[in-house]
Amino acid sequence: MHIAVYCGASLGTDPAYQKAAKRVGKWIAEKKHTLVYGGGKAGLMGVVADEVLANKGEAIGVIPDFLVERELSHPKLTTLEIVDSMTVRKNKMISLGDCYIALPGGPGTLEEIAEVISWSRVGQNNNPCILFNQNGYYDSLARVYDEMVENGFLSMQDRERILFSDSLEEIEAFISSYVPPEIRQYT
Repeated sequence: MHIAVYCGASLGTDPAYQKAAKRVGKWIAEKKHTLVYGGGKAGLMGVVADEVLANKGEAIGVIPDFLVERELSHPKLTTLEIVDSMTVRKNKMISLGDCYIALPGGPGTLEEIAEVISWSRVGQNNNPCILFNQNGYYDSLARVYDEMVENGFLSMQDRERILFSDSLEEIEAFISSYVPPEIRQYT
């Protein structure tokens, strides 16, 4: 399985985020999955890739050429695909992924996971979407999704198909039993 991981190009202020990236990277390698990610060596991106590689796993990076020029690409990946824009990068990662996991990160991470979640509702993504909720990092976002349900902008069925968890066992169970949402119909 190809696991697309979205995460920060920064380490964050809490060392627990780095530990989470290492846990996820080790899990990907040990389960013989392949990491698909943004191709960077900085921040949590570099941590998760380094951990996959250290555990003899495969890591595919997808990076826009303007970031390669800034020497941000990871030099030891199994495969590095250089693309010409952030849009192409996102689409390539989505097409390669069988599952999408967001570790802690900033606006880019949020935008990427929100996109695959929204695509699920309109039938353009049939794969699980997970927010790795280390130390409650995504608790506020989970509440926003709950409020979307309460206010009639998201069905409970669709909300139940977005997992917020830091348990790899729960994540594995979610992936193995995942059923894509029904395509949203408009009235």
